Amino acid sequence: MDRSVAWRAALLQALLLALVAVVLAATLPRSFFEDWGWLAGPGAWGACALAVGAVLRLPFAWVLAGAALSGLPMLLGVAVGIHWLGSPLALAVFGVWCGRLAGGRLAVAA
Repeated sequence: MDRSVAWRAALLQALLLALVAVVLAATLPRSFFEDWGWLAGPGAWGACALAVGAVLRLPFAWVLAGAALSGLPMLLGVAVGIHWLGSPLALAVFGVWCGRLAGGRLAVAA
């Protein structure tokens, strides 16, 4: 595993996601998130993950798969009514996934 890539992936994902969240919160009404948050959240997570993959030059399909798997811990937070509860864990899982991609631990057909 490439720890440098893992840290950079997790931090860049957090930074991009925070930026997207601030922009969306500033431009859209609360009702949008109540009605479409189930789609906007995972969409933002996936789009930011693809941007991270592009910056770190990782294979897009595997990055998107890692984003989907790492997003699962956030469902726990949503289920208990604390939306951001799973975010730190999800960011860590995404970082480790990207670190393993960069380190060649996952069988990647480039």
